[in-house]
Amino acid sequence: MTPQALVGFAIVGSMHVAGFAMLLALYRLLKGPTVPDRILALDTLFVAAIAQLVLFGMHLGTAVYFEAALVIAMLGFVSTVVLSKYVMRRDIVE
Repeated sequence: MTPQALVGFAIVGSMHVAGFAMLLALYRLLKGPTVPDRILALDTLFVAAIAQLVLFGMHLGTAVYFEAALVIAMLGFVSTVVLSKYVMRRDIVE
């Protein structure tokens, strides 16, 4: 077996693990007992989606997915900060 084939299997296996992490985060997002748990699950879902995009970009050998992952990372950070601020103060703009 060639090293390229092993790398391909490792990437596909990692994509399966990230997909399972997304399912677990989605479950916590839907069933979370408190709002902070749901915010954390949403942030975890963003991180897993970024991992999926990066792994998919590595699998295909293209850089387009890395740029999409960067955009999702920025949106995920801003949304987590806004939701956390809203939960803490019930107001987004000071």
